[in-house]
Amino acid sequence: MAFIDLNADLGETTAGNPVADDAAMLEMVSSANVATGFHAGDPFSITQTVKAAVDNGVAVGAHIGYRDPAAFGRRFIDYDPAELAAETLYQIGALDALARAAGTRVKYVKPHGALYNAIVHHKQQAQAVVEGIKAFGDLPVMLLPGGVAVDIAESAGLTVIREAFSDRGYNPDGTLVSRRLEGAVLHDPQAVVERVLQIADNGSITAIDGTVLSVDAQSVCTHGDSPGAVEMLRGVVAKLAEEGVEIRSFA
Repeated sequence: MAFIDLNADLGETTAGNPVADDAAMLEMVSSANVATGFHAGDPFSITQTVKAAVDNGVAVGAHIGYRDPAAFGRRFIDYDPAELAAETLYQIGALDALARAAGTRVKYVKPHGALYNAIVHHKQQAQAVVEGIKAFGDLPVMLLPGGVAVDIAESAGLTVIREAFSDRGYNPDGTLVSRRLEGAVLHDPQAVVERVLQIADNGSITAIDGTVLSVDAQSVCTHGDSPGAVEMLRGVVAKLAEEGVEIRSFA
């Protein structure tokens, strides 16, 4: 792979309480999935993250999610599809207003947390998310490969950016290991570096049971709120440079 997009979930500071070092992460990633205030973030902190993204030449994406800050958007909510579509549109529009004020625009959408995982198999919610995006415009959408949301988005004419994770455990079926289970998050920096190289060089990921999964990933995520995220990402960036792989946003 001659180039790869590195993304991170950012803009999640709420009431002055940061969960990630956005400034450091934005010096290394090429795309920023910026919270919209539903699972985390507030208008001021989101604005600061967007401005920092602009300063670093990083593409801004809307990290939409369930309206559930108490659980950080990580528990399933059985939404009415029309309500979920409206909230999807609302979140994109709100972030785009802040982005425009900072001199950029929302370039893509990435669902967050439980919503991201739900639309791998939940057809109604996947359709609602796609409808909400389409109501705003034909923005690319970042999704887990193999899910029903991929087919629905592409059928609606949206560009799908297939994503892999540098720091999350995978089940043998290609889904992510639940955060409630052991092995859900990779904490070893070397393991994270090796994961990204495996994606870049071989287009594959090794699941928790040793199964090698083929992944057609255009972007790789490192979670900004993981312990040691900055150091892990620095290791990834250094190794990619050694291998001659350019870090560049798909947007």
